[in-house]
Amino acid sequence: MSLKNPAALEFLQMRRSRPAKTLVAPAPTREELLPLLTAAARSPDHGKLEPWRFIVLEKGAMPRLAQLTEERAIALGKTEEEITKARSQFDLGQLAVAVIEVQKPSEKIPTLEQTYSAGAVCLALLNAALAAGWGANWLSGWQSHDRTFCQQALGLAENERVAGFIHIATESVAPPERPRPDLAALTQWVSE
Repeated sequence: MSLKNPAALEFLQMRRSRPAKTLVAPAPTREELLPLLTAAARSPDHGKLEPWRFIVLEKGAMPRLAQLTEERAIALGKTEEEITKARSQFDLGQLAVAVIEVQKPSEKIPTLEQTYSAGAVCLALLNAALAAGWGANWLSGWQSHDRTFCQQALGLAENERVAGFIHIATESVAPPERPRPDLAALTQWVSE
């Protein structure tokens, strides 16, 4: 049985995130989102720890998150420009999945590998959304690293942190192509 999938390889070679500010309604329904979460959950996970979980942020949650972002930004002394930029992912957001890294005790699996797994889930969810025809973008921002914001906005425990906010909705504008990495400069071949 051949596992070749030229269409999937072509998709991955051409994939392009869509800027979150260009995503508009409609967003996926719960039923449409479940296959994307299923695909993301098939990410590499050494030791089957599942060191991540999902928090689906629907449209109704966005105003609360935007307000909490502004309150924390003011408390942290952010500029007006920084406040506006940080709020925008929630002010404009239609739906986002917060991928939460959950550090789990393990004698075999280093914490760094758990972090890698959570990052893999973010990319898998992003690619699944794009492959399903949605516009999608992986964002973080300072608030994803701010413990107070994470606890107030998402109820995260001490062993949890945001790996990323994956925004998913309808693409309103096709993004222009951008320069891609120079593989010759980034690749080393070892034969011996």
